Amino acid sequence: MPGMVVFGRRWGIASDDLVFPGSFELFVRICWWIGTMILYTYHKGHIDCNGRGVLQGYLIGLLVVLALIILSLCAIVYVSAQGTITNPGPRRSIPVLVYLRALLYIPELVWACLGAVWVSDDGKGCDPATVGAVIAAVVASWIILLLTALGVVFVFDPLGNPRSQPAAPEPLGVRDLESSEGTQFFSTARSLAVKVWESRLRLLCCCLPQDESNRTVFSNIAKLFSGFFSDTDLVPSDIAAGLALLHQEQDKMEQSREPSVVVTHSPSSPIGEDLEAELEKAAHCMRFAAAAYGWPLYIYSNLFTGPCKLSGDCCRSRAAEYEVVGGDNLGCHFSSILHTTGLQYRDFIYVSFHNQIYEIPFFVALDHKREAVLVAVRGTLSLRDVLTDLSAECENLPIEGVSGACYAHKGMCQAASYIYKKLVNDGILNQAFSIAPEYKLVITGHSLGAGTASLLAILLRNSFPTLQCYSFSPPGGLLSKALADYSKDFVVSVVLGKDLVPRLSIPNMEDLRRRILKIVSNCNKPKYRILLQGCWYELFGGDPDDFPTEMDNRRQQELSQPLLGEESLMIDDSPAHTSTHLPLFLPGRVLHITEDGPSRRTCFTEVRYRAEWSNEMAFRSILISPRMLSDHMPDAVLGALNSLTCDRPFSLCPSAVNSSQPSTV
Repeated sequence: MPGMVVFGRRWGIASDDLVFPGSFELFVRICWWIGTMILYTYHKGHIDCNGRGVLQGYLIGLLVVLALIILSLCAIVYVSAQGTITNPGPRRSIPVLVYLRALLYIPELVWACLGAVWVSDDGKGCDPATVGAVIAAVVASWIILLLTALGVVFVFDPLGNPRSQPAAPEPLGVRDLESSEGTQFFSTARSLAVKVWESRLRLLCCCLPQDESNRTVFSNIAKLFSGFFSDTDLVPSDIAAGLALLHQEQDKMEQSREPSVVVTHSPSSPIGEDLEAELEKAAHCMRFAAAAYGWPLYIYSNLFTGPCKLSGDCCRSRAAEYEVVGGDNLGCHFSSILHTTGLQYRDFIYVSFHNQIYEIPFFVALDHKREAVLVAVRGTLSLRDVLTDLSAECENLPIEGVSGACYAHKGMCQAASYIYKKLVNDGILNQAFSIAPEYKLVITGHSLGAGTASLLAILLRNSFPTLQCYSFSPPGGLLSKALADYSKDFVVSVVLGKDLVPRLSIPNMEDLRRRILKIVSNCNKPKYRILLQGCWYELFGGDPDDFPTEMDNRRQQELSQPLLGEESLMIDDSPAHTSTHLPLFLPGRVLHITEDGPSRRTCFTEVRYRAEWSNEMAFRSILISPRMLSDHMPDAVLGALNSLTCDRPFSLCPSAVNSSQPSTV
């Protein structure tokens, strides 16, 4: 950090990012040079075939070109490994070395063409092994040239055009932003960033209709992304290094923290009746939330038996029988729901797999075991769902009887309004309660479905005062404080371990960005060492790093100053740069499930879980962990709940997850 400036523009790669690609290419080039030298030595003086002069010249020239490339790569790798992330001073010669390496592509291209000409015209009659070696060298040359071109495209930064630098030598900070020139500069940069992100989203979502509503969604998400990334000059490897350092820092703090007294679930230490009852209900509802994902999750959770069970049901003509099902052309989704929930066809009131932005699948069924009309909302499973997730700005959601500011996540608020209209305006709930008037209303969902289910429960609360909602792994940036407090009477949120999504909100992401900037600015280790040690720590564990910092020898103000023309765009943590986004919270009461014991286990180690009531403030910071994504998976949440409610240890292995998921009620 910051991005390297060569060829008159800033690139999405820093001057210390050339260690690993340079080392890999250096290894390939050395092997190539040795092979070429063996070939030349073996055939020297007795090449008696057509074009032997061209071949000998080709081999000698190739040895020279490879030697020059090897020397340039050695210099690049060595210089790139010097300094630290925010101190590129020892790497001041990297641009010159990059220019030199780029010049060497010209003779390499010429020699690749020369080798191709010799193979096609003059290689006849020569030793087949020699011809094969030359062909391999020519192919290798073209492959490396192609990979280089792809690498240039990959690290190209559309926002990296040369910028007019401020006349003052101070780093960009509050003073620059307060000036009219600085304001105009950042306004132009952010406007361009919005256009670039919008173009990226349109390209990524090229399969979706490019109508006006979708373009509005793209524009809103582009503004969010550009606003988050516009005031830093982080390259992707800087973020990776910062995450590696943060993970070790968090683990070190966790190890030094005194163990807290928690209520665990075990035969010798029974949990409270209220918590135990909620766990039983949550485990039951989670099966329906998982079923809403349809056949993809069912196959994933039952790799050996799932395809066989569904193969006889999919593609079978059931138009008359499945008249309550919409959007499931092959019938595979509904068949998997039947297998997962153990319900019969007659128990379903409405099933919709219609999926658009702000319109997500859900089903309504009669749960006779719990005497409930159950509404299950599907989580993220498509690109449209991802766009709904990313529509994270706030939207007003006034609710009668709730005092205080009422607002919520826009995408999920829109999705909840869509399902609300279906349930109420289309008479789906009236139909369900006409069949079972004594049943209560229960709403459930996982991830995107959890957030939508919570908002749907808030919308329906006044009409159905006894309703209950079980929200599994909901997003952290969902409800305003007033709505979150209001939902505590009827919403239970279940969070597993260090799941990222319940901790994911715009303020939390801004806090994570500030922590990354701080820790990479302070660390005095080169980036390649940080990444190597981070990978080793993630894979094999060990003791967290001691985090030596440059603050011992350098002042923080000096670290933020521009170095060698590579201007840092790090913004300080002054009040002028505090988050402008409204705070959002988890819904309802929060039931947190964590592993009881060491966090690092082998695949066959038995795991016990513990459950405790928590609060939304415990999820105001993102925790870096290898489990931050796996703990969000619906099968992992279901397995943990089954483990807690069945009084048996639960293994993390996929086979154990599958076996712990019953197919019937």
